[in-house]
Amino acid sequence: MPSPSSTVDATLTLHPDRALPAEPGVRAIAREIYGSVANLPIVSMHGHVPVEWFAEDRPFSDPAELLVVPDHYVVRMFVSQGARPEDLGVRPLDPSAPPAESDPRTIWRRFCAGWKHFRGTPSRFWLEHELVEIFGVREVPSEATADAIYDRIESVLREDSFRPRALLDRFNIETIATTDNAWDTLDAHGRLAAEGFGSRVLPTFRPDAVCHLDRPTWVDDVDLLGAAAGVDVSTYAGFLEALRVQRARFVAAGALATDHGHLGVDTTPLDEAEAARLYAAARTGRTTSAGARAFAGHMLFQMAAMAAEDGLVMQIHPGVLRDFDQAVHRRLGPDKGYDIPLAVDYARGVRPMLEAFGHHPNFRTILFTIDETVYSRELAPLAGVFPSVRLGAPWWFLDAPDAMRRFREAVTETAGFANMSGFVDDTRAFCSIPARHDLARRVDAGYLARLVAEHRLTLDEAVDTAADLAYHLPRLAYRAGDAQ
Repeated sequence: MPSPSSTVDATLTLHPDRALPAEPGVRAIAREIYGSVANLPIVSMHGHVPVEWFAEDRPFSDPAELLVVPDHYVVRMFVSQGARPEDLGVRPLDPSAPPAESDPRTIWRRFCAGWKHFRGTPSRFWLEHELVEIFGVREVPSEATADAIYDRIESVLREDSFRPRALLDRFNIETIATTDNAWDTLDAHGRLAAEGFGSRVLPTFRPDAVCHLDRPTWVDDVDLLGAAAGVDVSTYAGFLEALRVQRARFVAAGALATDHGHLGVDTTPLDEAEAARLYAAARTGRTTSAGARAFAGHMLFQMAAMAAEDGLVMQIHPGVLRDFDQAVHRRLGPDKGYDIPLAVDYARGVRPMLEAFGHHPNFRTILFTIDETVYSRELAPLAGVFPSVRLGAPWWFLDAPDAMRRFREAVTETAGFANMSGFVDDTRAFCSIPARHDLARRVDAGYLARLVAEHRLTLDEAVDTAADLAYHLPRLAYRAGDAQ
């Protein structure tokens, strides 16, 4: 007799009411609200899909490389169950090290065999959506079904309609932003612009690598910045000029935002002489942890000052202790799923920046967090008073149904809906983008349905607000054009 958890004969289906409220009356209202926004275009203004995918427009190689290897949500779950990242195809930096698994079918079998580990996680929702809606899979992943599912996905990947550019239409993505290094020459974006995609695939300026003096590659990265800008960066003044030149290059290429992933959120400016001293010392390999922290906070303030000049929207998402396991970091490199959230002192941190620019007509910042404790205490009050502040959507570890509901309940009464950024997917997993936006729309529909059921909103108001959250507010928050 098969065990209760057997899925060999099961059919993979998507329930139409998934993630909607359980109470029948509220669920009926949520269905109507969700139905009004389900097919709105996706505005993906914060993400990490490589621009080269669109510029080169090559077919995806195989199911494992598309859905497993680059997805740190997937990899970290298997690591928690005793696997090595290399077992899921994550390659070590050292070519002489024991190699990672290179057979995509073997990786896929391991993934399917561990399908039950994703129960109750947002990854389960996203992956099911991808398998059913995008690839037409009907078998529940398991050891027994792994090869059949692999063959089905592989056949889809060979179709011309599944190349990256074609997927923009298939996924109904109106705008997607990539994340690019401060020294990027934006050649790939230039090629896309020449081929008619310049207003659809936008760059985002990310200067983190050159703002932290204690990063091992800081000197080399600053030199890359100087070379790209054509500016001598041997001095602090030259460094700032190179940043301005590159920001202007990004603006000319259609960028709407910058992206800042500092550990802390301090924005205290330094005396210019002190900033120059710390910069000069770091150029010769002499820096301290305290000096690096002070310089990083100073640079957030400088980025805000430049944002007030050029209008790029400043996204700040602090509070992540990245590359927590240093041995794994040395072996596999950054961003391999060992990142851990920290508490953030947001109000004191951004106070210098907002005192200087919070009412500046050309300044806009979007504040993200994965420290839920600051939602109602600090972030909602900040967004609810400063005209320059928008509250970023639940991000990373919080982009799950219950966490997104908690977000709405924590911030709406203080900040209102108009001070939100709308949903951002923040992912490298391209095929999960429609699923992530769909989940956010369902959760918002459920929250709004409760307000209707409690006679706090009319149904018409709820439908209008749902459209704002799904489509209009992201465009407004990122200044992506008139949202009418």
